[in-house]
Amino acid sequence: MNTIIRPLLFFVAIITMNSCSSDSDTLEVETPSFKAINFNYSESEIETMNLINTYRVSIGLNALEKIGYISHISEQHDYYMIANNVVNHNNFVSRSQDIIKTIGAKMVAENIAYNYKTPEAAVKAWLLSFGHKENIEGNFTHFGIAIRKDPATGRNYYTNIFVKM
Repeated sequence: MNTIIRPLLFFVAIITMNSCSSDSDTLEVETPSFKAINFNYSESEIETMNLINTYRVSIGLNALEKIGYISHISEQHDYYMIANNVVNHNNFVSRSQDIIKTIGAKMVAENIAYNYKTPEAAVKAWLLSFGHKENIEGNFTHFGIAIRKDPATGRNYYTNIFVKM
């Protein structure tokens, strides 16, 4: 009789442990969806990102990876500044919350610049400014950038957003 009961008890134990019912103790964590955007970078935008990464690597930091979605958000801010004839960080909290929610960033920072004719001049100015330099040297993993020209004045607007994933 023991030879029949033991295998039967083993079989019942296996079925009980592998039940198809949901486990109420299991916590499902919803991860933010990543909006993949193919951003068409200009030569100036690529050059600006390369200058920032070259600087970061020269001081022992990691190079940042670009994310099209962040560049898209940067571009929206450039257009906002052009349309409103301002140079500021207005709505940064909204931009950063959007980036946190959309791609799961843990930390967000932003640099803006105005009326620099070349990427070298903009990056040099950022590196001479304590707050902007702090962002460039920050503990970030990714970034995005957009440079847009005001059609009325011909002046360039730069928005560079850094994130830590």
